[in-house]
Amino acid sequence: MDSSTTPSTPEIAGVSHVQTLDGIHEYRLDANGLQILLAPDPTAPVAGIMVTYRVGSRNEAIGYTGATHLLEHLMFKGSDNFNKEKGGTIWELIESKGALVNATTWNDRTNYFEVVPKEHLPTAIALEADRMRGAFIKESDRQSEMPVVRNEFERGENSPMEALDKQLWALAYEAHPYHHSTIGWRSDIEKVPIERLKQFYDDFYHPDNATISVVGGFDPVSTLETIKKEFGKHQKAPAALPVMYTEEPKQEGERRATVKRAGETNMLALAYKIPRATDPDMPALLLLALILADGKTSRLYRVLVDVAAATDVTTMCYQFRDPSLMISYVTLAPRVRHEIIEKKIKQEFEKIIKKGVAKKELARAKRSYRSYTASRRDGPYALLSSLNEEIAAGEWTRFVTFPNMIAKVTTKDVQKVAKKYLVDDHSTVGYFIGKNS
Repeated sequence: MDSSTTPSTPEIAGVSHVQTLDGIHEYRLDANGLQILLAPDPTAPVAGIMVTYRVGSRNEAIGYTGATHLLEHLMFKGSDNFNKEKGGTIWELIESKGALVNATTWNDRTNYFEVVPKEHLPTAIALEADRMRGAFIKESDRQSEMPVVRNEFERGENSPMEALDKQLWALAYEAHPYHHSTIGWRSDIEKVPIERLKQFYDDFYHPDNATISVVGGFDPVSTLETIKKEFGKHQKAPAALPVMYTEEPKQEGERRATVKRAGETNMLALAYKIPRATDPDMPALLLLALILADGKTSRLYRVLVDVAAATDVTTMCYQFRDPSLMISYVTLAPRVRHEIIEKKIKQEFEKIIKKGVAKKELARAKRSYRSYTASRRDGPYALLSSLNEEIAAGEWTRFVTFPNMIAKVTTKDVQKVAKKYLVDDHSTVGYFIGKNS
């Protein structure tokens, strides 16, 4: 760790500098444990701020699935010092000034962000600090926002991809909360009591369970002072943060799910259990996914799309805090049977397991990842979002160190992870069947 103090890593009383990596400076607010990441760019005309809470659908259970997402909606309804009565809502104060304002929820995290003209950064920081502990969590707001969230749920139900994906995760995970989709189950969305949402808010929304990231055009000294002033008002969580200790039991056989809906779309999804994001095997797994289904020269594209057996194919290597899934999704061409596509995919997997991958395939995958790495710094929101996902996965420094790990992967490493994880007994197969197809 670099603990030196330079003009870009100023000393602020009550704020400890932890480390600096590749122009990103990590600090800790001594009074309450808030993690702070600063990535200044003096040439940028705007600044971005994101508060990442280490809470998502992973921390929910039956009865309040979707709580994180519903709270996301409620936390835009005002807070102690920023509300309609005081004429200072987030929309009036900064969105009207040209700011990008939003929030997102997923399995391992929730974030709230603003990208603003840099002169409005102090206001954005004050807004986020106020709703960290002063958000209005009202029954009247729950009643007005519940139909909005339910409509989101219903739109997902009408999407073949989302409907199949929800069933796939629900079958692949029996015990672990990844079983539940982020938006939650319909009955929980409709019926969760406001008291349960307040309890969830009081359990997790504290400075010692959060990171504030600031990027773009800003002065590090004054920004740290503002963060200290606004977030320093909050104490650490009064009790230990609830621990999600449930582990998924070992899968001991292939699982299958079928979804039948009106429509003409047919899809297939083939999922395999993989380790958590911070596992040493993850770089090779990510490159395996790119070799399988990244672009027209990829393995699955050539054996499925090029021969008109499918219209689209993608492979996702989900990098989560806990063991996750690598999933290949295929949209079938008309009159093509699911069983044929499944057989073709598994044959391609078997080729990699037995013969490995070519050096040129691996080189192409690495070039694709380098392009993706460059895009992660393409503007304030891209950088904030990228840091956010690494925080959720367990450690923000992966943003800096992971590309080097990718560069070291060999063809033998890819073949090794294919043998280790592409195991039928650890797989879940999903068919979406359009009844009109």
